[in-house]
Amino acid sequence: MGKKALIITAVGVIIGALVGYAYYYFIGCTSGTCAITSKPLNSTLYGSLMGGLLFNIFVPNPKK
Repeated sequence: MGKKALIITAVGVIIGALVGYAYYYFIGCTSGTCAITSKPLNSTLYGSLMGGLLFNIFVPNPKK
C-alpha cells in the first residue's frame, strides 16, 4: 500500500467518523435499543469503518 493510498483511506476514516458522530448527534436513537446509533462511540466507529471502506474504492491499483 502506497503513501497516496494510505492518505486517501485515512481521509475516508476521518470523514466517516465525523459523519457517524453527526448521525448520532442529530438523528440517533432515543429508545436506546439501536445497536449502532444508541452510543456515540459505536456510531463513530461504524462511520469510520464505512468511510475507510468507501474511500478505499478510489485507491488506484498498481500497474503490473
